[in-house]
Amino acid sequence: MDDSTRSATADVKKRAEYTSDYKAGQDNVTILGLDVLNPVFSTSAFLILLFIATTLIFPADAKEMLLGARTWSIETFDWLFLISGNIFVLFCLALIVLPVGKIRLGGKTATPDFNRMSWFSMLFAAGMGIGLMFWSVAEPVAYYTDWYGTPLNVAANTPEAASLAMGATMYHWGLHPWAIYGVVALALAFFTYNKGLPLTIRSAFYPLLGERVWGPIGHVIDIVAVLATIFGLATSLGLGASQAAGGLSFLFDIENNITTQIVIIAGVTSIAIFSVVRGLDGGVKLLSNINMLIAGILLLFVIVVGGVSGFLGHFFGILSSYAESIIPLSNPVGREDQTWYHGWTIFYWAWWISWSPFVGMFIARISKGRTVREFLMAVLLVPTLVTAVWMAAFGGNALDQVQGQIGALANGVGDVSLAMFQMLENLPLTEITSALAIILVLVFFITSSDSGSLVIDSITAGGKVDAPVPQRIFWAVLEGLIAAVLLYGGGSEALTALQAGAVTVGLPFTIILLLMCVSLYKGLKSEVY
Repeated sequence: MDDSTRSATADVKKRAEYTSDYKAGQDNVTILGLDVLNPVFSTSAFLILLFIATTLIFPADAKEMLLGARTWSIETFDWLFLISGNIFVLFCLALIVLPVGKIRLGGKTATPDFNRMSWFSMLFAAGMGIGLMFWSVAEPVAYYTDWYGTPLNVAANTPEAASLAMGATMYHWGLHPWAIYGVVALALAFFTYNKGLPLTIRSAFYPLLGERVWGPIGHVIDIVAVLATIFGLATSLGLGASQAAGGLSFLFDIENNITTQIVIIAGVTSIAIFSVVRGLDGGVKLLSNINMLIAGILLLFVIVVGGVSGFLGHFFGILSSYAESIIPLSNPVGREDQTWYHGWTIFYWAWWISWSPFVGMFIARISKGRTVREFLMAVLLVPTLVTAVWMAAFGGNALDQVQGQIGALANGVGDVSLAMFQMLENLPLTEITSALAIILVLVFFITSSDSGSLVIDSITAGGKVDAPVPQRIFWAVLEGLIAAVLLYGGGSEALTALQAGAVTVGLPFTIILLLMCVSLYKGLKSEVY
């Protein structure tokens, strides 16, 4: 064998590294017409039902126990959450500029399944669209008025507090959360489309675990991902129902009670089921495009009527404050703002990490044909810029109203679910814009439920993306049932317990994500050859 033949053989071997003969769904079983990977499906379903039953029977005890677990994980491992978040940002930025950035997901000849606008609409809607509806107004106001601590212990109700409030809000919704999502999404997309592994969380660990990833270790990884996803979605659905009900009460004087919220959950779930049946193109993509259109109209309205010059001032002020504060806010050593630091930043980091299996897998599913560089710029940099624009419009107007002692926000944050509507109340066409905001909240939740059902279905079906439609319907219904049952049986205490459980899952998943970075780099490096 001559040197050129040896070199070609070595290249082929290197490219084939981290591939497996294991096929998606090969160990599946059929249960009542469902095509599922039994250890993952049955164990996940059992643990979900056990949690619901325990929470309903002992709501106060469950809340106390899970809040204790959340507090312990956040206060004991605050340094791990913060350092890990910094690592994820630096890792993603490095991949953009390194030679691995030219790798195309799916191979050199792969082409994208969706145009850029639909692709970005779907990944943004799944990532944090609904969160921005909740917190783009409430969070800057909370930081400025010391609702629950101030960032870096800045004095509340001062010009410095206003500037840092916007910078700190961007810190929580900018590069760091999207880097967390980006790591998971890129790892899953690469090992699925370039190495031919099933689209499930365990596949990202093949370079570290080899064929053992298809055994009990992989089952545990996927079960944790299912629990984090279903609990996170159910929590958000319950909280979103509260915000939508608050908006209906604000507009039409409809009482914001458990019955109203359950009716909203039932409506959202019904539409999500219809979307699930239509599939990715006719469901999530269509709704995500509608989302972005409504969001764009509402954003443009707030910018124009709130004052373009004021918006530009807030926009550049946000970018400046974000750049100045990102390093001190990312420092885990010697923090004196413990109340704010643990209650906001570390909570957010744990929450983003617990959501990363859901958002990451969904983004991976829609991202075939993109290069690593294009992928990370779209997942990391573009959403950060869009978030800055949104925060400048909504958060900037809210702070102007607080500082000018205008409207209900002049008294600070009362009910978080009403903050957005209280800001819109002081702008023209309140009824129309508030109605648009309610529609936007509901459609965001429908897309989250729809895409979440697709993700959980893929994990519990052993990585299959063409499992029977009733499976996706099953998970969409279960998400709504969890939220409705917990609201009805345990009220806000049950939802708080559920959220605390989802956040606590963020601790073990932080370790999983750090290992995922190592695994992903090993895989990308082999592909460069």
